[in-house]
Amino acid sequence: MEDSSMSQLLSSVLFLTMLLTTSAIPAASALTLRADLTHVDSGRGFTRWELASRMVARSRARAASLRHRGGAGNYYGQHPTTAPVAPGTVRHADTEYLIHFGIGTPRPHQVALTLDTGSDLVWTQCTPCLRCFAQPSPPFDPYASKTLYNVPCSDPSCANFTRTACLKESHLCLYVYGYGDGSITVGKVVRDTFTFKAPNGGTAVVVPNLSFGCGFDDTGLFNTNESGIAGFGRGPRSLPSQLKVGKFSHCFTSMLDDPSKSSPVFLGGTQDDLIRAHATGPVQSTPMPPHGNSTFYYLSFKGITVGKTRLPVDESVFAFKGDGTGGTFIDSGTGLTSFPTAVFDQLATAFKTQIRLPVVDASEVGGRLCFSLPDGTDEKKVPVPKLVFHFAGADMDLPRENYFYVYEADAFMCLMILDAEGDTTTIGNFQQQNMHIVYDVHNNKLLFAPAQCDKL
Repeated sequence: MEDSSMSQLLSSVLFLTMLLTTSAIPAASALTLRADLTHVDSGRGFTRWELASRMVARSRARAASLRHRGGAGNYYGQHPTTAPVAPGTVRHADTEYLIHFGIGTPRPHQVALTLDTGSDLVWTQCTPCLRCFAQPSPPFDPYASKTLYNVPCSDPSCANFTRTACLKESHLCLYVYGYGDGSITVGKVVRDTFTFKAPNGGTAVVVPNLSFGCGFDDTGLFNTNESGIAGFGRGPRSLPSQLKVGKFSHCFTSMLDDPSKSSPVFLGGTQDDLIRAHATGPVQSTPMPPHGNSTFYYLSFKGITVGKTRLPVDESVFAFKGDGTGGTFIDSGTGLTSFPTAVFDQLATAFKTQIRLPVVDASEVGGRLCFSLPDGTDEKKVPVPKLVFHFAGADMDLPRENYFYVYEADAFMCLMILDAEGDTTTIGNFQQQNMHIVYDVHNNKLLFAPAQCDKL
């Protein structure tokens, strides 16, 4: 695969031989800012069942990528280890939320990038395009921005890549970046001005000199309403790292009952004050220790309680294995939380034991755990056991709408948690709905509290 990706990069070098002159702008600075997030299926007319089914498929696709790469620590890299997806292949991109902001001046070009805490590179499709996937708006035109300049190979932001090439005459930096599902973006590294919202309205926040990938050869699995990816991981290329903010946070609104509502993401500022100002319950924190050179945000997961019963699961199931696999991480790109098979089986058994309703044949509901509801049943009156995730120093007591979803037309309710079919535990964003989640990267801890996210 390395030969294939290098061939793709070399062909792109030839394509870029005649492109663009450079100009200089001041260095980027860290500011408090806000952006809107939209769910990937917002405004697309899907039914409740379709929305949930698509989320399940995306979550399973992401989990499969993790298994293929041998664990979350190896999920993303500077070059892919799988082949690009052939045109016409029916598979699911693992996009969940899109972040919206502007790039360039004097008229910022609005981009819709996948918010991904599991990768670092920020990139968007650019013109002229050698191979680009379909997107709802035109790709970014670097010639239209008066503040864009190309990054030379000597720039540190070029040195952060392990697979790059240089145009001989201009010394422009070209990159190739691959993902666990086999998708690849190839382009040139540039710098330009990004425009965000102010945290509380008012004048927009303009940040100059941020580096990003201007992709012109992008193949693989991408969603039709995204234009690239915004890496929010721990690495030096990610958006939080470039902004030099020690903290960022998000608050996901209900994604299946009303996916049209936007969700906020905040970068910088006094995140501790922000979460406490909007919390509708206690603010808790748990360690978020780095793991090697992984870009993921790992947590120390301790156990699960269903109803009044703590599952008899040894904590080592959630920890790293000697070969570097396993572990527990929180991920914006995964819709549904998933547990290793042995843990999921105990979880399912606990719910079957405590919910006195008929279990739906799994073959009829895509392999999920679902319960039949009697005709005319008010689902809010159906007793559902509590579900608590135990972390080091904190307990995440989930509201029932964050782990059970009711399909009124089909008169059944389904558990929105999956079998990982591997040894990695992933905390997905369905379980994070209406919670303000703060990534305190500077102090390596995660803060969370219940909140009304649509009020922020």
